[in-house]
Amino acid sequence: MKRYTSIELFKENFKFSCGHFTIFSAKHRENLHGHNFQVMVRFTSEVLEHGMTFDYGKLKRKTERLCSELNEHFLLPGESPYLRIEQREDLVFAHFDTEKIPFLPRDVIILPIANVTLEELSRWFLEQYLEDQQEFEAFGVREIEVKAFSGPGQSASAIWKRSP
Repeated sequence: MKRYTSIELFKENFKFSCGHFTIFSAKHRENLHGHNFQVMVRFTSEVLEHGMTFDYGKLKRKTERLCSELNEHFLLPGESPYLRIEQREDLVFAHFDTEKIPFLPRDVIILPIANVTLEELSRWFLEQYLEDQQEFEAFGVREIEVKAFSGPGQSASAIWKRSP
């Protein structure tokens, strides 16, 4: 009989501090502000005959790397229907409604998401892990859940389940 277990990875260094604004509509957005985000990854996998799932150190290292890449940047949603991003050599402009918000290119990361929200950040992290989907399936991983936290008690999850 196959055995399954869930492993949660929620390390101290699975965090990043960044600025953003949430866009609510074509005319309404938050002011620029920041959060100390944290990431938790949970996976359910088969326990192999040697008493473990697989060496999930690769997953920890990838999470650390992704958090480090986002840390101390301003995040912009590259797929927002309400925001137009103009990239020049010396500046990045975020055009929202009648506003033209300037940023230095080195301070900005444009993510392929619709909004900088917990919902979208958790999905973005999950998509980064699923670049290795075949490897996860080879190890019997049945489910992966990624939670993004903007503070204690506030998070959103994105979940992938292996097809039966």
